[in-house]
Amino acid sequence: MLKEEHEVVVLGSGAPQSAAPATTTVINIRGDTVVPDHVVWSLFNTVFMNWCCLGFVAFSYSVKARDRKMAGDLTGAQSFASTARCLNIWALVLGLLLTVTFVILVSTGSLVIFETVSEMVKHYGGS
Repeated sequence: MLKEEHEVVVLGSGAPQSAAPATTTVINIRGDTVVPDHVVWSLFNTVFMNWCCLGFVAFSYSVKARDRKMAGDLTGAQSFASTARCLNIWALVLGLLLTVTFVILVSTGSLVIFETVSEMVKHYGGS
């Protein structure tokens, strides 16, 4: 919380400046608290890396975090944003692992198929 202090001096009619009472006013200014809602990241995971629907669940938590932030509930927004972030991390990691595993399986599978076909051509005496 930011605090600003202002001294207000009230001057009386004809009274010297040093004899005037000084009052202090403290104004609490609420800063614009930034709560990341991870909507773009969640949308990316929903579209491209939606492993076990984690991207979609993260997207729903991100939307809840944005709604809570707009309603002024920063604690609830931070809670939903934290859950969305965790789900986004899991969706990204599992999606990358699944993609890398798929690429490895496809590349090794195509090599095995190529070797099998070449052995069959040698064994059965292709032209």
